[in-house]
Amino acid sequence: MPITVMALYFCSMKYCWIALSAVLFFACKNKGDESKGKDPEKLTPQVEQLVSAVGQHPDSVGLRLQLVDALDSMGNLTLAMVQMDSLIKKDSGNFGLWYKLGSLKERSGDTILAIGAYGVAAKIYPTPDVLLTLGNLFAETKDSRVFKTVAQVAEMRLGRTYQSHCDFIVGVYYARTGNTKAAISQFNACINNNYGYLEAYMEKGFIYFDAKDFVSANQVFQTVVTIRNNYADGYYWLGKTAETQQLKAEAIAQYERSLALDPSLKEASAAISRLKN
Repeated sequence: MPITVMALYFCSMKYCWIALSAVLFFACKNKGDESKGKDPEKLTPQVEQLVSAVGQHPDSVGLRLQLVDALDSMGNLTLAMVQMDSLIKKDSGNFGLWYKLGSLKERSGDTILAIGAYGVAAKIYPTPDVLLTLGNLFAETKDSRVFKTVAQVAEMRLGRTYQSHCDFIVGVYYARTGNTKAAISQFNACINNNYGYLEAYMEKGFIYFDAKDFVSANQVFQTVVTIRNNYADGYYWLGKTAETQQLKAEAIAQYERSLALDPSLKEASAAISRLKN
């Protein structure tokens, strides 16, 4: 879900913590690339009205914020970012505006500029959530700045939930840089703080799968679906692991479970067709 910039803009910078709507946005191997924010060719009547209103009242921050949220909701990230640039030019010290811009840049696929925007937001007001978001991008891009960023959160001593996020992000960095032993150690630390942290299990499973340790991979993915029996990704990777071991019937069954839970999993559908033909 898009972050509502109106809420961020009027949030008290001294006391407000930005609540993440989910754990964090982490890349899953079976999902492929995230949407690049393809812009619709036509604006909705509501957005056209807002565009007109902003044109008539260009200094109205409220109207421009409404327009940003409307554009974001319809997936027109390019125009939303243009409006954000206009807002930031007038209020460059606003944490919420930079955080929102970072979110838009990230979802449009521009990781470098997303890191830049989140970095400015973190300098203005280093909340744990913006630091974790920034740290996650550092980890995914193999940037060693992840350690300093995550350490800032750990030093806040906010409890086991935030510590599990820190451990996970460092684990992702190690996994992406090929240090699988350290990665698994970090993912285990994450799980020790939060037994239900499915992303940590999945990352462990990916490491075992890539190392062709299919028995261990299967055990990890089985644990995932035991913890959450409606988790489509877990069944997909159980199917993939079974297929690699030439267990055709088991693979088909797991792919079908995955597809039933998430019909958008094209990989599962393709695997079923491949194995049945």
